Amino acid sequence: MTDVLKGVRVVELSTVITAPLAGMMLADLGAEVIKVEHPQGGDPFRAFRGGQYSPNFVAYNRGKRSIQLDLRADAGRSILLKLVARADVLLENYRPGIMAKLGLGDDVLEAANARLIHCSITGFGASGPYSARPAYDNVAVALSGIASLQLDPEQPQSSGPTIPDNATGMFACYGILGALYERARSGRGHRVDVNMLEAGIAFIPDPFANYTRAGIKSDRLTRVAASQSFAFRCGDGKLIAVHLSSQPKFFEGMAAALERPDLVRDERFATRDLRIKNYGELARVFAEIVATKPGAHWVNVLEENDVPFAPVNSIADVLDDPQVRHLRTFYRQRHPIEGEITAIHRPVLIDGGRDERALPAPALGEHTDAVLAELGYDQGEIAKLRAASVI
Repeated sequence: MTDVLKGVRVVELSTVITAPLAGMMLADLGAEVIKVEHPQGGDPFRAFRGGQYSPNFVAYNRGKRSIQLDLRADAGRSILLKLVARADVLLENYRPGIMAKLGLGDDVLEAANARLIHCSITGFGASGPYSARPAYDNVAVALSGIASLQLDPEQPQSSGPTIPDNATGMFACYGILGALYERARSGRGHRVDVNMLEAGIAFIPDPFANYTRAGIKSDRLTRVAASQSFAFRCGDGKLIAVHLSSQPKFFEGMAAALERPDLVRDERFATRDLRIKNYGELARVFAEIVATKPGAHWVNVLEENDVPFAPVNSIADVLDDPQVRHLRTFYRQRHPIEGEITAIHRPVLIDGGRDERALPAPALGEHTDAVLAELGYDQGEIAKLRAASVI
């Protein structure tokens, strides 16, 4: 059995990435996740590229059921508390104080379900000078120090994937799982708090250790120099990445692959410390050689010499990569209205398996009637709620 959270019920009040990712990770482990969305548009990520079923929404909402619910209405809060009463986890990423303003403070939630695991995700924590500010990924990238390890200060340009957003969702899932484990022993509910600032910091522990222990001020090249990481353009324009790490054998293998055994004896590169100190010069020497032959040649000789390398895959390349295809990382889902979806398997196998039976990302309010029926509402009551714009 790989659905290790089968029977765990999660109510998700969340939008965009942080909490939706945590909810999806729980769903991928077999939890039942009900996503509560406002009747007018739902999760803003739905309309990110137009319509109500954007790729961005699909990416973070696999495995969930969607119910429309206006939490500002008394009837909406009443329905939510019925969901909470039968849930194991409540997951939300509102700004501090919003839950209380909605009449859903900690005391109300505890009265509804003393065993509830309430996970609250914020940008900067529940208190402090920044706590009321809006927070998105690039804000946390900057504040946590991550941006200082990415940007050229002379030509600053944000780039790349979301980092604190995703790290926060993963840390939230980790906290929820720990709280569920403890509750199994004590029977007590717990509040789990996670914020994007600290998640971003925790995601990059090494530059902080280097600074506090050794006074090293890291920049965008500090880690790659220390780890001997390189990227090159081959003679045919293809890109390739190499990571030589700390073992001498990988540098020696690289020199052999380049047919430059003299580099091992070169006084500029003879030791690891010298290779770090002269990283720029070493990268220039490597790049000039790699540029003389096509990518296929370098793939063959780097593999022959046991050098850690990979072609720089585009997103399209990843889908067709032989190892990715062997692992069956991607799989197909079909939504009854929105059609076929390419989904990503959870990257965790349990007893060799990961046979998720996750639902495709839901249409807005797709499961409202079914969930309300499970709570005991009849069709007449559901019709009245709909007429009152509660659902």
